[in-house]
Amino acid sequence: MISEDQLVSELWARDVPFLMGEQTNPEPLLDPATLIQSLAQSNEARIRMALIPLFLRHPEFSSEVIRADERLSPAEQLYLRFYYTATVLLQKKYQERLMKVIGGQIQLPDLFSEKLGITLDTDLDEALIRLGKRHQVLSGRIINWVETYEHSAERFVKYVEKFG
Repeated sequence: MISEDQLVSELWARDVPFLMGEQTNPEPLLDPATLIQSLAQSNEARIRMALIPLFLRHPEFSSEVIRADERLSPAEQLYLRFYYTATVLLQKKYQERLMKVIGGQIQLPDLFSEKLGITLDTDLDEALIRLGKRHQVLSGRIINWVETYEHSAERFVKYVEKFG
């Protein structure tokens, strides 16, 4: 298992300054699928939440998501699938702000909405609410998931707006 410190360092090395910690290596050591898998497998919610800013910063990693998903337990797959799908919506919601600080990016493809039993339509806020409710049902955890998704995205976007 990869340590939390190493995961934080990997995120910083990939220009995802979401979690406090030290960047022990200036270059990433993990391939994207292993990083995604390791974040989803973490016992720490704050580490799992880093999936959202990772996908916002690196939508090109969407090509590695299925490979990571196949390596996860069903419970871990839920985290990855919900956080990834939330990021699909949040990327559209924050598109203008992201464009100013990161530049043009590819759109994240919808990989999991059908498996999660939801539809992603044009009303982003409604789709996020449906996603959050479905997350409650499938996880059995009555948490405000929408706020969790939004917090991760907003914190990351504000940081890159302020510090570049």
